Amino acid sequence: MAGAFLPAANMTASGRPVLKSGEVECSLLSNVDLLSEDFPTFPHLKSGVLILTTHRLLFLPPETTTTKRSPPCSIPLSAIQHIFPTKSSSIKSMFHSPRIRFQVSATQDGAVTENGLKSLSITLIVRAKTDPDSFFGKFSEAWRVKAWEASGSSDSSERPASESLAIRAPVVGLAGILRKEQEMWESTDKSLQDAFQDLNALMNKAKEMVMLAEKMRLKLLSGSTNQIGGTNDDEMGTKEEMQDWLLSVGIVSPVTKETAGAMYHQQLSRQLADFVKIPLERGGGMINLIDIYCLFNRARGTELISPDDLLQACSLWEKFDVSVMLRKFDSGVMVIQNKTHSDDEVFSRIKSLIMKPEALVTGISASDAARTLGVAPAMAKEYLLAAEGKGLLCRDVSPDGFRFYINLLLELDPKDIYLGERSQ
Repeated sequence: MAGAFLPAANMTASGRPVLKSGEVECSLLSNVDLLSEDFPTFPHLKSGVLILTTHRLLFLPPETTTTKRSPPCSIPLSAIQHIFPTKSSSIKSMFHSPRIRFQVSATQDGAVTENGLKSLSITLIVRAKTDPDSFFGKFSEAWRVKAWEASGSSDSSERPASESLAIRAPVVGLAGILRKEQEMWESTDKSLQDAFQDLNALMNKAKEMVMLAEKMRLKLLSGSTNQIGGTNDDEMGTKEEMQDWLLSVGIVSPVTKETAGAMYHQQLSRQLADFVKIPLERGGGMINLIDIYCLFNRARGTELISPDDLLQACSLWEKFDVSVMLRKFDSGVMVIQNKTHSDDEVFSRIKSLIMKPEALVTGISASDAARTLGVAPAMAKEYLLAAEGKGLLCRDVSPDGFRFYINLLLELDPKDIYLGERSQ
């Protein structure tokens, strides 16, 4: 029902919003109601997550186990005409939830649009225990800045012709010394302004490159799911090289404690689930938790997270409908893997390797299995130990390390084995 009044918002597979070009998250509120008292048929959206970006207000309905989650919606900041100031604290305000009211343009039917013919007042009721004044300040600032109107054109840096043709007065006496000092300060100030303009231009270009990398990453992900076969070695090499480059670019809008607030770990968990898709594809469906920690922090730039934050974000995947999971081996090593990842397929590849004539004599090491499986030796060792636990392999420990052999006891039939000597 909300789709008839509010524009829809696209989401990722893990429940994170798909941001537009140049759009960055600013703040987040949980347990928020959205309604309009001016229009009777306007939907009353309850207990959702409200995300403020530089371009939109995103409303994410709560997840329910009994019914299907209704689609998320948004309010473009460009459609907002006025933001009403918050009321000062009073005795009455102590007994009801804080409210944020603003006015948007809408059609005659009440649909929010940028160039509507009528005005509509919308109220946000903040029921969570948070600081609504901080959100209101960021909301007003994002609406005032109008980042959606920002263009890539830079201001002209040419000096006026009259300035270049000005006749300079001679430097004579005390007045001349003061004039020279003032000119030096003006020159220094202009140099600093030009430097900061170049720095802002560089930052804008960097944002454009990060957004371009994000689009290419999504295209690679969609291509990997649509094209199962038919790719040669050159194409696969080019794809892996492109993935390495994309991983080094970074995340467009990393989740931070400042923007997400109390929902920091939940939103971080969803963003992490989207991020690990390419590393998992390169790692054969499983990757070490330490490697993900390094890659994820590198992509976040200066917004680094702690190991505890990463572990808590991974543990929340059990509550969300995501395609990845956290797994802990018997040795204590923790990894991230796809839910569709099957150990039986890996065990069959290990068995085909260990059944080779040379391997039947000398056995295989973790490095041999790593080359065959295309994973790190530490991960290959965990696979070999897991196969040993299943009874498929047996282990020989020597000063040179572990060597694994095929378990021939599984090939024997217990009914044909005689444990004692036959009587004469």
